[in-house]
Parts: sequence; C-alpha cells; structure tokens
Amino acid sequence: MTRIPPLAITMGDAAGIGPEIIARHFAAEKPRDLIVVGDLAQMERAIRMIGAEIPVECVEGPIPAPAGRMTVLPVGSLPADLPYGKVDARAGKLAYAAILAAIRLAKANQVSGIVTAPIHKEALHAAGVPFPGHTEILAHETGARDFGMMLADERLRVILVSIHVSLAEALRRVTHETELRTIRLADQACRALGIAKPRIAVAGLNPHAGEGGLFGREEIEIIAPAIAEARSAGLDVHGPFPPDTVFMQARRGAYDIVVAQYHDQGLIAVKLNGIEKGVNVTVGLPIIRTSVDHGTAFDIAGRGIADPSSLGEAIRVARQMVAARGG
Repeated sequence: MTRIPPLAITMGDAAGIGPEIIARHFAAEKPRDLIVVGDLAQMERAIRMIGAEIPVECVEGPIPAPAGRMTVLPVGSLPADLPYGKVDARAGKLAYAAILAAIRLAKANQVSGIVTAPIHKEALHAAGVPFPGHTEILAHETGARDFGMMLADERLRVILVSIHVSLAEALRRVTHETELRTIRLADQACRALGIAKPRIAVAGLNPHAGEGGLFGREEIEIIAPAIAEARSAGLDVHGPFPPDTVFMQARRGAYDIVVAQYHDQGLIAVKLNGIEKGVNVTVGLPIIRTSVDHGTAFDIAGRGIADPSSLGEAIRVARQMVAARGG
C-alpha cells in the first residue's frame, strides 16, 4: 500500500498567532501526517507559551513526526525575542519563504497538500514581496490562470468572482467571462470535496438581483447569460438570486455553493456564523491548499489565548480533498 505524503503546514507570520495555533493543534490532536514549514525556534517558543510538552525535531525533508511530536522543516531563522503584534519585515520574509518551500514540495508530490497559517500583508510588503496574499502567490508559483477563493464552514460554501480589489474595481470585473469562470470553479471546488453533483447558486450584484432592471442591468445583461451558458454545458447552476436571501437558502441546504460577486458580499455571509469553523480554500490550483479564515490577530498574539479551531477545520478539509483526489 502506497503511503500518502504528509500535509505541510506553513507557520505564517511569527509576530502573529500562527505558531501558537499550530502548537495548540499538535498538543490537542497529536497528528501523525503533518510537518511544519517555518522556524524551529519560533515553534519552540509557541509550545512553551501554551505550557505544552511537545518534542520538536528539525528535519531536512517532508518527514512527519510520530504522534505527540512535531517535525519542522526550517526555511530560515528569526530572533528568539521577535516582538509579537508588530509588523516586521523579517517575519514577512520568512513567512514568504515558508510558502514557497511548501509549494515546491507539493509540486514535487512530496507533500499531499498545504495548510497555511495567517500572514500579514504589510509585513509581506515590507519584505519586498510583490504579492498581496496567499492566493496570488500560489497562483503565480503554480502557473494557475483560472483560480479563485472559496470560504466555507460546516453549512455554507462561497466562491468569489473577485478577491482583493476595491469595490469599484470589483464592479468592473463583473463580466461574462469572469462569471462563467467562477461558476466553473464552483463546480470544480465541490467536486474536489467529493460532491459528485454540485448544486450552484449565483448571487446577484444589485439589491433584489436588479429587480428586473430597476436597480441595475448587470443581472440581465451579464450574469444570467453566463448562467445559461454554464447550464447548457451541463452544470447545475441557478440564479441570479437576491444576495440578501441566497446565502440563507444555501445554509439551509438548497445549494452546495454560492457564487458571490465580490469579497465582502460573500465573506460576511460566512464569517457572520463565526470564524471558528471557517476554512479558506484556493480553487483551480494543481495542488491542494486550505487555510484558516482569520488573520494574524496581532492584538492577541503572544498572550496564549488564540483559538486553533479554524486551523483544525482547514486540516480536516485538506484531508478530505486528499481523500477525494484518491490520496
């Protein structure tokens, strides 16, 4: 029987809660299929902070630790007294190096997927990284052209037409091509989770989905034709629906996923239910990547009170995707 490679967990920004939530997950779950990519000393500091006893070993390759232990693949080192809760270019640089290393391992099939702890956009910028976040880094490094962000919890999945752009730019990106691309990615995302026949809903852009053109014509001229083309290709997609009700319908089980027209339209709907069970999935990549649905939480970093629940869900979903892919 072929052994499934481990999942790589990138440490995230060491000035935030990334190392702590990783340490807490290891302490509680004692996983045997994970390897941390980051800085050994920072992980040891996080373990001490939470009062756990987890033996940590530095390794040169993707070697998972036995239950109750942790292996760390180092990509650099940070000062042992790196300040918590402050933007630091050194932390941004190491976080970026960890992401690149994990991507290389995934592309070489040495890990079965990547789970990422949160990074800080200002720290990345301070380190000279030319990307605003994980999604853009992953797409660039894997050569993905059609990709998207899906955020999900136990009862709702949402995929976005546009991601980290201004609202004005998001409106400009509502085109036939982007709608059709995102609908296809929604179908792909559900199938990657093992859903054989995804039911897709599309949210309208305007209040009441335009109310027949009274509040805007994007639904009539752009979104509905894209839905029709996707349906003609065999996808089970419906809408456009009023955005103030479609997420409720999906949460009640009418649909497997909702296509949201811009960042806040979709993510508020998911995060309103709490971030503890939220998972961020990058769709359209040749590799598996999931993440927590929260940020670095600089306001509580170093205080030993971070909640690792979202990280646990991200790991669970990554394992689900590996199983659906066939290992």
